[in-house]
Amino acid sequence: MAEAPISLIHLFAAFVIIFTVAYYSLRCKRVYLVNFTCYLPEDSLRTPISNFIEHLERCNVFNRESIDFQVKVSERSGIGDEACVPISIHELPPDSTLNVSREETTQVMFTVVNDLLSKHNINPKSIDILVSNCSLFCPSPSITTMIINKFGFRSNIKSISLSGMGCSAGILSISLAKDLLKVHKNSLALVLSMEAVSPNGYKGSTKSMLIGNVIFRMGGAAILLSNRHQDKHKAKYKLQHLVRTHMGSDDQSYLSVIQQQDEDGKVGVSLSRALLHVAANALRTNISQLGPHVLPYSEQLLYGWSVICRKIWAMAGQKDVYVPNFRKAFEHFCIHAGGKAIIQAVEDNLRLQKEDGEASRMTLYRFGNTSSSSLWYELCYLEAKGKVRKGDRIWQIAFGSGFKVNSAVWKCISNLDPKESNAWSDRIHLYPVDIPNVL
Repeated sequence: MAEAPISLIHLFAAFVIIFTVAYYSLRCKRVYLVNFTCYLPEDSLRTPISNFIEHLERCNVFNRESIDFQVKVSERSGIGDEACVPISIHELPPDSTLNVSREETTQVMFTVVNDLLSKHNINPKSIDILVSNCSLFCPSPSITTMIINKFGFRSNIKSISLSGMGCSAGILSISLAKDLLKVHKNSLALVLSMEAVSPNGYKGSTKSMLIGNVIFRMGGAAILLSNRHQDKHKAKYKLQHLVRTHMGSDDQSYLSVIQQQDEDGKVGVSLSRALLHVAANALRTNISQLGPHVLPYSEQLLYGWSVICRKIWAMAGQKDVYVPNFRKAFEHFCIHAGGKAIIQAVEDNLRLQKEDGEASRMTLYRFGNTSSSSLWYELCYLEAKGKVRKGDRIWQIAFGSGFKVNSAVWKCISNLDPKESNAWSDRIHLYPVDIPNVL
């Protein structure tokens, strides 16, 4: 007996089902960045280089060689006189107790959360997901619990505190929030990024561990994410891609940034001489995964052809592989302000122009290395300068211990007002500045 032909009604029903499933699958993947805010320390917390040198000499902690080394690093760091440290670091001797570490954390986090929620008139009880990251200060109760207690979040909030993840933890927190937003529909996620400076000063004489005393400064950021359809029209950005790279299986990468004890039992974070080499290798791996998603086909073909040619003519000395033009994929770059050498190395490896690293250099100069929050100070700078326009794509590149490189790609979906108040508003007219190149 012949089967009855499929009716138009059945075809239409199948089409509706397929379309509905596809539509809701795509909706589940959307992540909007509604807004963010960065901590602006008080001017009284500034640490001019002259004050930093005097403090080193008067605190009776370091020998002459260690003082001279830190002064030398400070002069070459690319950090200006406006970068700030907590009040406890201004004291003689510096106070690194649990109480002052908690005070620094609450001062930064309470301020940025209050500013962000107030800006959009958001009831704390409407927050569904809370993620914080602070690498070297991990108190109990946790940082997220401090926030929940202060602002009265709901008892069923999904809260997670990350620690030990290094300067790349800001993008890791975004990644975690993104995954949670895939599961929990119509939700708001609050992401908090900072590093506590108070408890992490190194008081020994090992040079690789003294660098952290010079480059790290006070800062933090709060970021509000949403997957709610009604937030699309007021959100600033939409998350396009997020790629994480972890090189921890390689010993050189694992040891390039590590917290350890010196010969005298004093604890600090050691930065190895191989750090730039490790970062370059990790960045290449990260780009190999990100590139196919963002680069135009013409750039991908040129890169692929250069790789083939290199293999064919390797014996003839063909060494160079074509470096794709990432300016065709992105309008703006936010490179982790970990140090002047890191920013310069990324620019060189990606063949970027000096203006592409402007936001990173100016952030390093004014705020210092604020660890995981530095990328958000850079985006603040671009907004305050009026450089970000609707449709622009921003590439955030984060580096951290492990060794890790994490990339986040955002697309601006709103017309931004450069006069909107942020951490740069008070002095944006003074930037960019010429940073002296001290040899």
